[in-house]
Amino acid sequence: MRDVAVLIPAGGVGARLGGRTPKQFLRLGREAILVATIRHFRRHPRVAAIVVAAPAAHVARARRLLSAGVTVVAGGATRQDSVRLALEAAPHGVPIALVHDAVRPFVTRSLVDAVLAAARADGAAICAVPVAETVKRVRDGLVEATVERAGLWAVQTPQAFRTEILREAHDKARRDGVAGTDDAMLVERLGHGVRVVPGLPGNVKITTPDDLRRARGARPTRRKPR
Repeated sequence: MRDVAVLIPAGGVGARLGGRTPKQFLRLGREAILVATIRHFRRHPRVAAIVVAAPAAHVARARRLLSAGVTVVAGGATRQDSVRLALEAAPHGVPIALVHDAVRPFVTRSLVDAVLAAARADGAAICAVPVAETVKRVRDGLVEATVERAGLWAVQTPQAFRTEILREAHDKARRDGVAGTDDAMLVERLGHGVRVVPGLPGNVKITTPDDLRRARGARPTRRKPR
């Protein structure tokens, strides 16, 4: 049964990476990062639709790269806007919506399956890894406090939700003028619980020039979530 709509917010210009080309169109080996990311979902047996929200000036380019089977729409000013626009373009009646970063190309099938299973059971699910390093709150270059890291997790994508929950969360955030740091935050505002699935250290997001160099140099080691 194909019951998943995959939403890929790819509307950013990659300012932290520098250069004129948005980072999702930079090459990783023989293909663009966006193509490498989408490949994981093209072959997944539960995926009914894939919608990419690309920068408005690069919609035609994204369509050429991704060809048939992927819907490309113009993204918004923020990641949140791009997810909402991709959700609006997704087919109606698909019960699960999965959101994944365009520049997180090392996701694994087992991680996708684990997040989807949790979303089907609980309505909302994310993947994350426990924070391992010491965390400090800093202001004006000086340490204000050391933050207790017990219970702190660094969140990744994919994130998956029952579609009606994600729609309600985005509608409410838009009405309230709220900008969330991820889609799970918007769902949390509804009072809905979000299940956490162990993520993977290798499921990295390519954000900085160092990230890109590392990604091009060696494919991260993959581990199955426990």
